[in-house]
Amino acid sequence: MKHSRKIYCMNNISEAGLSHFRKGYEITDDLDSAAGILVRSADMTEMEFSDEVRAIARAGAGVNNIPLERCAEEGIVVFNTPGANANSVKELVLTGMLMASRNVLDAAAWVKDNTDDPDIKKNAEKAKKAFSGHEISGKKLGVIGLGAIGVLVANAAVELGMEVYGYDPYLSVGSAWHLSPQVHYAPQLEDVCKVADYITIHVPFMPSTKGMIGEEQISYMHEGAVFMNFARDALVDEAAMSAALENGKIRMYVTDFPNTVSAKMKNAVVLPHIGASTEEAEENCAVMAVKELQDYIDNGNITHSVNYPDLNAGICQTAARVAILHRNIPNVISQITAFFGNNGLNIENIVSKSRDAYEYTIIDISSQMPYDTEESLSKIDGVIRVRQFCDTDPRDGKAGL
Repeated sequence: MKHSRKIYCMNNISEAGLSHFRKGYEITDDLDSAAGILVRSADMTEMEFSDEVRAIARAGAGVNNIPLERCAEEGIVVFNTPGANANSVKELVLTGMLMASRNVLDAAAWVKDNTDDPDIKKNAEKAKKAFSGHEISGKKLGVIGLGAIGVLVANAAVELGMEVYGYDPYLSVGSAWHLSPQVHYAPQLEDVCKVADYITIHVPFMPSTKGMIGEEQISYMHEGAVFMNFARDALVDEAAMSAALENGKIRMYVTDFPNTVSAKMKNAVVLPHIGASTEEAEENCAVMAVKELQDYIDNGNITHSVNYPDLNAGICQTAARVAILHRNIPNVISQITAFFGNNGLNIENIVSKSRDAYEYTIIDISSQMPYDTEESLSKIDGVIRVRQFCDTDPRDGKAGL
């Protein structure tokens, strides 16, 4: 039977993104009937998903609000939108650095506190000494993580006259191409900590990066250094950071993640998670999420998945296509291809890619598939989900998706 092209929005999603859905798609209020889910920050970790759900697209980069492993086990592909909000975050990082350098918030607060002073103009000249700051030109900036955001921050800082040091043991070729040649490469995290006056972190949160900035890393930093965190709060050991702020080792901590610890820190500028809160970023994320979701539902192509491998077979040009989400174990693909051989079907094209425990395979067939294709392939040990495209079920004349 023909499957749903209904989309459920967990949060308000920019109309600029939703307008990219082609004819046949429908925004629904019924989660159980949805083929795809669009989400921003809503917590999905405890949600149960119907068998109809095939994909979840996060309009943003972080996916800690989505149960990735459970989704993979249920054959639900999860997408994110890396880089779509990069410029928005970059601009806020630069804002944070300038606020920390020039005591902007304290200075503005003084004016607000003295609005009724008839001599405010004269007294401001005396008060401004308390808000004396530093220029960032000529200072050293350390950038931890050189992905889409880190590269933009590093390049912008170079243009502002800073000496920039970057650390990223997993630097991609694409990021390397876009990185200014004036950025110095730091082979170790501690090298950035030792040299920089300002440090900003831009790495994904995962078990290996949790608390990666702790007491040891802080001990390497300059006396009076400024640390900025616009990535994830859990990347920083907040007890260690709080202690460093108390004793003056760190002059200021600028973070976009308020919690019961950071909100009470001395000498901290804590913002209410507004890094991607621009109209442009929300539109960019929504457009990318919609395109990812649509290409997967319509063609089976995976781009920017966080729980399955990316794989693109283009648009189906043959009589039929089948896409199989399965475990990365021996003999699964041989059993899949044997099914088609046993039914006298010629495979025009096959592409397959694995990622950790999971694998994804797309096969294009030159003739109509048997009506029991999904049922038969689903019985193979290790197969999680089977989907058909282009083909017509001879029993009802409807395309399978």
